[in-house]
Order: sequence, then structure tokens, then C-alpha cells
Amino acid sequence: MNPVRRRPGTPTPPPPLLRVAFTDVAHRGEALGRSEGQVVFAAYGIPGEEAVVAVEQAHKSYLEGRVERVLEPSPHRVEAPCPYFGRCGGCQWQHVDYSFQLALKERVVREELRRLGHFDDPPVAPALAAPEPWHYRNHARFTVGRRGDIGFMGRGGRPFIPIQRCLIMHPTINAVLAELQGHCPDVRQLSVRVGINTGSLLVQPKLPEGESSFPSGQRYHLEALLGERFHVSASSFFQVNTPQAEALAELVLEGLALQGDETVVDAYAGVGTFARLLAPRARQVIAIEEAASAARDAMINLGALSNVRYLTGKTEAVLPSLSPPPDAVILDPPRAGCASEVVQALLELRPRRLAYVSCDPATLSRDLRLLVDGGYDLRMVQPVDMFPQTYHIECVAALAWPADRPRTGASIPAPAGVPARPSLVLASASPRRKELLPYLDLAFEIEPAEDVGEGTEGASPEALAQANALAKARRVAAAAPAKLVLAADTIVADEAGVMGKPRDAAEAAAMLQRLRGKEHRVITGLALVRSAPALEVTSCEVTRVMMRAYSEEELEAYIASGDPFDKAGAYAIQSVALHPVESWEVCYQNVVGLPLCALQDLLRANGVAAGGRPLWALPPECRRCSRAAHLTSPRAAAPAESQQ
Repeated sequence: MNPVRRRPGTPTPPPPLLRVAFTDVAHRGEALGRSEGQVVFAAYGIPGEEAVVAVEQAHKSYLEGRVERVLEPSPHRVEAPCPYFGRCGGCQWQHVDYSFQLALKERVVREELRRLGHFDDPPVAPALAAPEPWHYRNHARFTVGRRGDIGFMGRGGRPFIPIQRCLIMHPTINAVLAELQGHCPDVRQLSVRVGINTGSLLVQPKLPEGESSFPSGQRYHLEALLGERFHVSASSFFQVNTPQAEALAELVLEGLALQGDETVVDAYAGVGTFARLLAPRARQVIAIEEAASAARDAMINLGALSNVRYLTGKTEAVLPSLSPPPDAVILDPPRAGCASEVVQALLELRPRRLAYVSCDPATLSRDLRLLVDGGYDLRMVQPVDMFPQTYHIECVAALAWPADRPRTGASIPAPAGVPARPSLVLASASPRRKELLPYLDLAFEIEPAEDVGEGTEGASPEALAQANALAKARRVAAAAPAKLVLAADTIVADEAGVMGKPRDAAEAAAMLQRLRGKEHRVITGLALVRSAPALEVTSCEVTRVMMRAYSEEELEAYIASGDPFDKAGAYAIQSVALHPVESWEVCYQNVVGLPLCALQDLLRANGVAAGGRPLWALPPECRRCSRAAHLTSPRAAAPAESQQ
């Protein structure tokens, strides 16, 4: 990343302006064009129009900004009805008429399948429209300001915006917002959920008596889908658009085409939504879920069904052990997609039908390519507009094992000319590293390094971070001698020394006060270890970070949120609640916890091919970086014996 440095208090200069003709849409909703050979990503543009763009981030080869003035408007441009549009980051497409929003979403899915999945003519259906493109959200998570104001953080981490009414929230949520606005009790966040089909309400946290006419502090609420009622705890995931969730469920049932005598697996089962809907249509349903909160809900939702088994554990650990093989499987993984072990298990078990529900077209494309290369036919990909007025897309894909191919026996060989995706073991439980690693197009499993202390004294910060990473990798590699293990360790260092993770609120406050308004370094050590054949290598990445002068009130609220306690230096650069960082030099993802370019260099230097995603499929911070071409270049060839 080119440095973005500015002394605190220095006035921000006006952004440069460019005239840009937009030709396409990026997968995160920005319009895409070019200016003097540089790619330009612009918020609030529409393909086919020309506009003046205010450049907000200027880099070596890529520019990012927002539309300042439309010169030749698209016929699909409309007046955004929300007074907060353009400042609030929740909606990106209110300026686009709804029919064209659907066309853009279909285009994004189709292009992702072509570019990432290498499908020449992907069977993508037109996006399924929401029956109500406004007031559809059944769940809101509001930020509460210091004066009791309720609202959202601004676009791109900009200042907090109090709001009076949100046009995509259900009317009941807006009623709670209106009553509490301006005098919400001393809480940092306010969560409101409503059962669209039941009228059930959840308001968290518990508010003092007399503060609201609405009850609060509920541990769960109830919702109904296709006539079935579901118990959903405050911490459990549930789709935010109830009518479209029902449509999505019907697509899954249609894609599986059950006859009533099948065994069906509901992988990543959550609170048991699909399992309950499938139970009357199948002989047996096996639900798999690892999240404890969702599992508790599922026990309530599925407890009365005699033909449902609920297995608590990771899908990648449970699915391969199932015997006999199931007849059908539903996949509804998180944004990172399916673990490589899940795909491999499916290619060995060969259920007749698969339904894959995805909230990320990029990881969906990756996994569909693997399943089709392994023998499945891709019958249909149906985008479902779960989130009108935003760029987010939900999809249902239907796959079938061809009737003329055996479902048992020797495994299907990989197609000629299609290299295996290299795999490794990630010795970390960090959700941030788990989300970043797929951008290097690697298959990986997770095995956290247990009981390995992280030192903070006795060496230079660079040496210390590498030593900590090496200790973690060695611990995991000892139990898996044939596997290549990756570990990382991130520490924060300033002129006074090294900071690890805070042990309590007082230590977190001391760290954040020490860093406030000053520059420090973030160092991530990387280690690759394999026992046989022997390999031990390390490297590190250093990023210089300038913190902003956040207030004591902001600091206290951030500590109360609990976010600082698993992070070196007691902060997250990506925090929208605190937005602690003013500027950084070189690598944003290094501060998050996994420097992708440095890791790619380390892997390639040791014979593991990694990387090769197109620019638009990278995280926004990487896409803006001068080193982006590093990650978009094709994977380097690796010796056969090093392909793990």
C-alpha cells in the first residue's frame, strides 16, 4: 500500500477529480472503469454511464473513489429515497432501479463462475426478485453513540451517523428505534430481531425498567418458515429476509427432488432450518453443526422429530465418517466456503444430489469447479436477492451425480491438465486468518496449536514473532508428520517495547492509551514446518501504523465491547466501532494478522503454488495496494513432491 500519511489536525485537501466511463460492476458493488490506463472503482456509479469521480484512494495502478457528479446518466439511475444514502455504508445500490439491481447481480454471479470457476457457459438463472425490496430486514445491529443516539457507522469506517428510520428495516424495528433514539441507555450496541411471520420480538441487551415500552433482554425469538416454527437465540444466525428465506428453502427442496426414502445430510445445519423442513420428505436426516449456540437451538427445533440425528462437530470431521453414504447433501457453509476435506468427502461418498447455498459467489465458484471436476454435473445456479439495495448475493446451486457413473468403487481421477490445489494445516484458531487464507487459493485444514505460550521479551520483535510462530507450527507438525503446517504470530511494538494480547480491561486501556496518536510497528511472524521430509522456514512482515487520537469515551466503549481482548496491542484495524488507525505503510492484512503477499512468497519459495486470483476477487485493501499484481499473477509451478 502506498503510504497515506497526514499529521493529526492537518486539513484534508480536496480529492482529485476524474472523468470516467463505467463499463462493468465489481463484485462488491462499485462501478468499474478506466482513466489513463488505471482501473477505477467508484461507489454509486452504474455501468453504462459517465461521471466525475472524486478519488479517495490513489495507488500505483488502481484508483478508488465515489461519483461526485453524473455527466451521462444510466437509464437505470433513480433518486435514492433514503436521506442517509451515500454516508451510511449499509446500502450501495439505492440509486439503481430494482430490475437492474437484479440484472447486475446475475452478471456478477455469471462472471465469477466464468473467471474463477472456469465455466464457459454457466447455467445461471435470472436473479429471484424479493417480493418487497424495502423494509425486509428482520434483524438490526445498531451502534449507540455517547449521547444515547442510535445509528450506524459511516461508509468506509467514517464517523457515526444517528438515524431516525432505516428504509430496509422492518417497521417494528423502526418503531423500537424511534422510541429509543436520543436516550438509549448506556450500551454500546443495540440488537433488535423480529419474527416476520410470528410477531415475536427480541431486544438486546436488557434495558432498565421504564426506558422502553418494548420488552427487552429476551434470550431468543421465534420465526416461522414454510409453516414450521423455529427457536432462534440472540447469538444464533438466521436469514435476515424471511420471505426470501422461504423461497430459498423451496429451491433447495426442489433441487434435491426427494422421493421420501432417502438419507439426507444437512451440513452446516445451524439452528436446524433445512433439517426440519426436510424431515417430512426423507427417510432420515443427519444434521451437522459445530456452533454451540446453534446446536442448542437445533435441539429445541428438531427434538420431536424421530428421523433426525443432530451431530455436533465440524462438517469436515463428521462428513467423511458417515456410513453408508447419504443420498443427498445440503451445503450451507460460511463465506469462506467448504473446507477441502468436505469436497473430498463428497467426491468419495458421491451422494446423488447436492444443493449448495452460498453467500459468496467467489468461494461458490471455487467449490463448484472442484465438484464438477470430480464428476458432478452442475444443473443450475439460482441467485436469490436476499439483500435488495445492496450488492450482497445469495445463491442456490443444484448438482447431480450422473446416473451412468458408478457411485461406489475407485475414486474419479482428476481431469488432465487440472492441477491439484495445494493444501496445508493452519495452526491457528483465528477467524481472521481463516478468512484470509482462501485468497491464496489453497486448500487447508485447521488445527490450532494448543498450550503454546507467546513470548513478549528477550529478542527483537521480528525474531520474537518468528520464534512464536515456529513454536506453534512445531507443536502441530509433531502430531501430523507428513503434513505442511503454517503458523503465524502477530505482535505490536513501539519505542517502549513489545505488546501482546491484554489480559484484562485495565491492560487493554493501558495499551490503547500508550498507542493513541502515535506510530508503532505491527510484526507478523510466519513459519512453515513439516517433519518428513524435514522443513523449517520462517519469515516476517512489518507494517508501520499511525493511530488516530481517539477519545477516552471511545476507548472505554471499545473495551466494554470485548473486542480488544484477543488482539495484540488491544485493537483491530478493521474495527468499525473504534476505527483506531489513521494511516499505515505497506500491508493492511499484516495488521489484521496474515500478510498475504509475504506468505505467498514464503510458500512459493518452498515449492507450494499459491495465488492467482483476479484483481476484483481480492479483499478491497489488497485490491488498492501497489503489490496487488503480486497476488493476481498465476500460481508458480511447484515440484510434484512439494504439492501437499
